[in-house]
Amino acid sequence: MRAGEVDDNRSIWIADQPPYEPSPALAGTVAADVAVVGGGFTGMSTAWHLARRFPDRRIILLEARSIANGASGRNGGQVLNWLNGVSSDQPELARRIFDFTSGGIDLVEQIARAHAPPGAFARDGCLEVRTSAARAEQAHADVERLQSFGIPVRWLPAQEVGLAGAHGAVLDPTAGRVDGVALLRGWKPALLAAGVAIHEATPVLRVEEGRTVRLTTPSGEVRAAAVVLATNAYTPSLGYFRDAILPLHSHVLATGVLSAETWRAIGLDACGGFSDDLDRIAYGCRSGAGRLVLGGGSNAAYAYHYGGAAVFHGSPGRSRAALRATLARYFPALAGSVPAACWTGTLDISFDRACSMGVTGAGGNVYYALGYSGHGIALGMLAGRVLCDLYAGDHDAWRAFPFYQRRLPRIPPEPLRWLGYQAYTRLTGRSPRRR
Repeated sequence: MRAGEVDDNRSIWIADQPPYEPSPALAGTVAADVAVVGGGFTGMSTAWHLARRFPDRRIILLEARSIANGASGRNGGQVLNWLNGVSSDQPELARRIFDFTSGGIDLVEQIARAHAPPGAFARDGCLEVRTSAARAEQAHADVERLQSFGIPVRWLPAQEVGLAGAHGAVLDPTAGRVDGVALLRGWKPALLAAGVAIHEATPVLRVEEGRTVRLTTPSGEVRAAAVVLATNAYTPSLGYFRDAILPLHSHVLATGVLSAETWRAIGLDACGGFSDDLDRIAYGCRSGAGRLVLGGGSNAAYAYHYGGAAVFHGSPGRSRAALRATLARYFPALAGSVPAACWTGTLDISFDRACSMGVTGAGGNVYYALGYSGHGIALGMLAGRVLCDLYAGDHDAWRAFPFYQRRLPRIPPEPLRWLGYQAYTRLTGRSPRRR
């Protein structure tokens, strides 16, 4: 670790917040109509939608640590369209998916305007950078095809893209960036006012299915008629989707606050977010405070623990060096700069990178949304709407979407999983996936 770096694994989204008072942990046994497990985008959105639609029902939300402590407060900040792992070759399906995910960005914007502090959200577009001439040519053709479908994306030639080494970029002007911690913690009072009971520092230790689901916590128990698993990469630790979700740790850094001159120099003064086209994707955005947030970019910037531990354990030294190299590669003006913070977030990766939303359990009363594979902000917010409808019995609106009750492909068990991951990533420099 270099002088000036912070080593507490706090994301800059958390570190830049004012002092926060969490809700009390659950104590004793309580009953609920719906228990939502997880205080991130999916959990908060689902609790909010349920409370508005069913104001007379008791909704309880259990968060293992604090609101937005997980992936919702440890990400790269971009709020993106599209579904990972789903092709957009068919005009009708492409328009349906784009309209759906654009609605998720609309919802983030709506909540931010009503509840988050100024600067927590901006909708100034995101770039998908192409790093070779061949991929740039293909992306340009893809943009023309999507435009013919009525999708408002644009192609930017290399001279209009500020990132070093870019051969061009796809611009989605409808995408945005958000400080998830500011948004979710700012939203929390509205959920409490709507009657949602929120308990932080309350990890769920065991789920017992049945007509009434029992959730055991360190100091209490919830007995609920229905449960929502809004736990993303932590879901396998509760006994669900163990063979379908790979908890992948993504390392991220943030610079100090950059001047307007520096933002112009690095080419991100007009567009807030970016990603590249490499398999070990680099991604990031401009934070509301004016920091550059950057994650991924190499094998060393991602990690998988044997057994699928969702909490990162180990030394991040190698990953920090790799992140600084990626920073210098795309933004030479920042080469040699010392990050203000480095941290790790955990992604819920499915083998084909597609997500699933639906209902499971012996009693047909365990609802879930997971497998976002890096596109979790807009999709997490939308999952609240989807799961609320499914809980209400309104399935028809979602049957035509590829995530509805999607059966996620099986990932091999340990030790084959860990051995396969290590061998494949080291030999190819790519992340294992089923095409």
